[in-house]
Amino acid sequence: MSGDSDWTRTSPSTGSPSDNEFLPDRPKYVCSLSPDLITKAREELQEKPEWRLRDVQALRDMVCKDYPSLGTCLDDAFLLRFLRARKFDYDRALQLLVNYYTCRRSWPEVFNNLKPSAIKPVLESGFVTVLPHRDPEGRHVVCIRPDRWTPSNYPITENIRAIYLTLEKLIQSEETQVNGIVILADYKGVSLSKASHFGPFVAKKVIGILQDGFPIRIKAVNIINEPRIFKGIFAIIKPFLKEKIANRFFLHGCDLNSLHQNIPPVILPEEYGGTSGKLDISAWNELLLASEEDFLHDFSQLVLPCDSSPHDMLVSGDADEKQRDDSLRGMKAQLYYCY
Repeated sequence: MSGDSDWTRTSPSTGSPSDNEFLPDRPKYVCSLSPDLITKAREELQEKPEWRLRDVQALRDMVCKDYPSLGTCLDDAFLLRFLRARKFDYDRALQLLVNYYTCRRSWPEVFNNLKPSAIKPVLESGFVTVLPHRDPEGRHVVCIRPDRWTPSNYPITENIRAIYLTLEKLIQSEETQVNGIVILADYKGVSLSKASHFGPFVAKKVIGILQDGFPIRIKAVNIINEPRIFKGIFAIIKPFLKEKIANRFFLHGCDLNSLHQNIPPVILPEEYGGTSGKLDISAWNELLLASEEDFLHDFSQLVLPCDSSPHDMLVSGDADEKQRDDSLRGMKAQLYYCY
């Protein structure tokens, strides 16, 4: 728990030992943050090193008390991801953790058999990759190129699986947990027929995961080479984005100078007016594919029991869901209109 916060948080259990103290020993957490990042985490995330493990224990106690059947990993390093993503607000971190599992359970097409080798064709296509250099703020840049996807080869859910695994790999780094990430999406060549695959169901699911169901800080989304049709898509999606996230979208069109105001050319590949050489997807693909065993181990714990209570695991309120459903019904008509 971070000292002078603006919200009320549940206090860590004191006195009698909690039930989870009798579970097998867990890996001992060792902080890998540099002194500068420790300072940044303190200032931006309300993280105090002297209270860090106590905060983790508080979240662990809440999970064991309120969601004993969640089946989550309870290691310090794992729970710390959720605390950092919610600035050490215990209640919000707990809800994020529950949402993380809810999202996985509610979309089997994406989360069943989720491992790098299963999405190798997507990786080889270059649909998603991570640039080799971080930006000046220490953030990785995730590059997404929808034009690399051929719908007849595999469904859009395979692309989402690849993005999800990419985020899972990135969030293993404490540096990324503190600094967050930047997204660069190149919509060059995206046609109406391809855009129509991103329908209401997919849109709502993806938004739910990125906003409320994954412990990562998305600091900016840079859209480049977007066709006229994208403005229609974004106009429909924007109402369902939290204001903070919506304000982090930047539409650059074909203006590379505008892009360079957000992402410096020194870390960009030549394709985007940068000076770091041709875009190379092989290094990231090799890194992700080499992590197969890590994912098999981590995801083996992410199985919700069948008797989990749905009302305890809502990503958003019923009223919000109804609003999203009503508004998203018009997406396809809007696509044709904008096109």
